[in-house]
Amino acid sequence: MHLPVGTAVVTESASAVSAIQQRIRAARLWVGMRMSRWLLSCVILSTLFVLLVSLSFLDLTPLRAVAAEQATIDTLFSAFIGAIITGTAIVVTINQLVLSQELGSAGDQYTRMRDAMEFRRDVEQVLETGVSSPDPAIFLYELLTGIEHRAVALEASVAGHANADLSRDVAVYTTSVVDEAQTVKESLQTAQFGTFAVIWHALDFNYSLWLHHARQLQHAYCESISNDYLDGLIESLTVFAPAREHFKTLYFQWELIALSRALLYIAIPALFVMTGFVLFVDGTTVPGRTLGVDNLVWLVSFGFTVGVAPFVVFTVYILRIVSVAKHTLAMGPIILLEHKHDDVFGTNDP
Repeated sequence: MHLPVGTAVVTESASAVSAIQQRIRAARLWVGMRMSRWLLSCVILSTLFVLLVSLSFLDLTPLRAVAAEQATIDTLFSAFIGAIITGTAIVVTINQLVLSQELGSAGDQYTRMRDAMEFRRDVEQVLETGVSSPDPAIFLYELLTGIEHRAVALEASVAGHANADLSRDVAVYTTSVVDEAQTVKESLQTAQFGTFAVIWHALDFNYSLWLHHARQLQHAYCESISNDYLDGLIESLTVFAPAREHFKTLYFQWELIALSRALLYIAIPALFVMTGFVLFVDGTTVPGRTLGVDNLVWLVSFGFTVGVAPFVVFTVYILRIVSVAKHTLAMGPIILLEHKHDDVFGTNDP
């Protein structure tokens, strides 16, 4: 059966729009989460500098005339000094309040240690392994290996079952789980905690979706399927969630420490530059032109870029943190983000 020409055109247009939307989303995720924070900061600041210099080519009042008549430079950079001091102090204080949760009495620390060891033992019992790795990437790798083994065992338990629908649905489900687990495991092999790679690759495993579909199988074939294998897989998926959330929390604390340190490194030079502009730069400074642009425009654009650098660095760090928080907002078989898996027992790939 051939589709009408108009319908075919609409279908192709919809596919093209969907492909463009996916590329835009991938680019947005790469910029917001994968791109180096320092590189992104440099790109934003460089773009800002170029835009400020480009304004001099418009038919506007020359900066030198405005600076001579209204003391614009002194007013602008005096405001920067107060903003940098206040903003840096507030951000560092908030970060320290967040990190103060790590402080506590000996009893509190003992409780944390006991809970951590209990969770480790529970994971080792679920995965039927010896001592789990202390490295976050390898620990997640071991969890995914356990999930993969449980999925393979589940598929083997229903192979050749009299219920053809059961065998087909389990095969589709377990194949999807194993394929995604293997893909994430390959990425985790070279990941190192302290970089974003561990959290990024852990996000690629959609445990919420697989947990939901495992419960679907359990409900649909409760009388035909072996609960031992399915319960084991559900239990393995269940322990993956708190493990990922724990490492995400540690990464957030790591990033907040890095943010505080970065702001302190940037704020002091920025204050020095702002003070220099207030004390020594006015409408008569650096006369002449370079590349067709007034030298004062070059100088003030540079100073403004340095002045907003702490805010830009703060923004790009927070952008990654809130992006990760959005993608991991819910725990358990709850899927908040857009997806195309209305039913795993179909033709859609994960």
